[in-house]
Amino acid sequence: MANVEQTMDEQLSESLTDNLLLILEGLGNSDDVAVREIQIDLSADRCIQGAVVYMEGLSNLHAMIDSLLTCCTSGEQQHFSSDELLEYCKNVVISTGTVQDLDEMEELFAALLCGSSILLLEGCLRVLAIGTKELTARPVEEPNVQSVVRGPREGFTEVLRWNTSMLRRKIKDRHLWMETMQIGRVTKTDVVIAYVKTLVSEEVLQEVKERLTLIDIDAILESNYIEEQIKDKQLTSFPTVFNTERPDVIAAGLMEGRVAILVDGTPFALLVPALFTQFFQSSEDYYQPADFSTLIRLLRFLSFGLALLTPSFYIAITTFHQEMLPTTLLYNLASQREGVPFPAFIEAIMMEITFEILREASVRMPRTVGQSISIVGTLVIGQAAVEAGLVSAAMVIVVSITAISNFVLPAFNLGITIRIIRFLLMMLAASFGLFGIFLGIVALVVHMCGLSSFGVPYMSPLAPFHLSDQKDTFFRFSLTKMFTRSKAFPQKNLVRQKRR
Repeated sequence: MANVEQTMDEQLSESLTDNLLLILEGLGNSDDVAVREIQIDLSADRCIQGAVVYMEGLSNLHAMIDSLLTCCTSGEQQHFSSDELLEYCKNVVISTGTVQDLDEMEELFAALLCGSSILLLEGCLRVLAIGTKELTARPVEEPNVQSVVRGPREGFTEVLRWNTSMLRRKIKDRHLWMETMQIGRVTKTDVVIAYVKTLVSEEVLQEVKERLTLIDIDAILESNYIEEQIKDKQLTSFPTVFNTERPDVIAAGLMEGRVAILVDGTPFALLVPALFTQFFQSSEDYYQPADFSTLIRLLRFLSFGLALLTPSFYIAITTFHQEMLPTTLLYNLASQREGVPFPAFIEAIMMEITFEILREASVRMPRTVGQSISIVGTLVIGQAAVEAGLVSAAMVIVVSITAISNFVLPAFNLGITIRIIRFLLMMLAASFGLFGIFLGIVALVVHMCGLSSFGVPYMSPLAPFHLSDQKDTFFRFSLTKMFTRSKAFPQKNLVRQKRR
């Protein structure tokens, strides 16, 4: 370890052999370090030895090598020194990619591991880092998690620059600024902060930069590493950072004055500040007629309530409040539960855990059999459990409605929150009935009203209440009626469009 650190602190020397040894030693003589030694003939009796170092799989340097071997043979270079030849290569010979002068070994390693090729010459105290990075990744595809019926079909990929280019194609404005920083002591992952300068709140932007700067971790392998580091330090299961793999969602967020964070190596980008109502909105809401989008959005809020409260209400009513049920329904439920040895709470816990196991199994199984496992497994196990007298048929219906309602929500991470809270409400219902559910809901609302995302109240525009923002909360008004941007967080320019 001491030798490696010493190598990183070494300055480049005039000896080509010494420099190559330092590079190979600093990289542990790894097999993917390629060294191509070249000889540049300046005249019939004079030549300069050189070398090109690159990482196999990260660089594509064929065009650059051809240029070096064919363009440095004219007579005007015969009296060049090594420094003059390196400068000539930088300004004349190398015509592709970016070229940067380096004179420290640490800078050399950083450029080399980012895909650049390093040109070294004998007798020269500096090198050239040539941008020959080769992008090899899966092509742009339709997002798997956040699919739409109508709208763009492209999704982010694992290549950072492809992702930024997709944003540039959607927002062709010079005020779309992107700042790049490296986070991770070992991985040195590229992270881009994107925002529209004329719209973003300076307070929010400064808060994002400060939180990213304070991250001190050895590795950033996915955007969740960033999300957990920068989210507001509050004990909650509710997501306070929005993530998506759709460029149109990020572009829409930027046009609202938000800040986007893109991480190299993952197709999921982050968007802050994130509000509770934002997790019920889908990009397709703005690609469909306003009346249909409003209906679907109200359906999502209804599904949220069903997924959160259906098992709890069933447990409370069948355990403590049977008088609330119609007599016929009460007799039917009693006859179904006649042979069931467990109380309603144990029934619900058994079925919920079984369904969670099936859900996780379908996710981890190969795609060809995952769906069949989830559907057939649920049907077979549910029917077998009813016939065996372990659970009632009504409980199977309740759990099924709860699970289906959970899938209606467009934000997967909000669905995870519901799954956690649902178990807490079930325990309150089994202990105190409807009174326990009421207390749980009150505590939940108070907790949510106390949350914030980068200084913005999490429940905006409901608490605090903004009348103009109700055009895009529970309802989705026509785009011709939404003249201003959201007032939930500070804005430089509130006007979205002129009034007709």
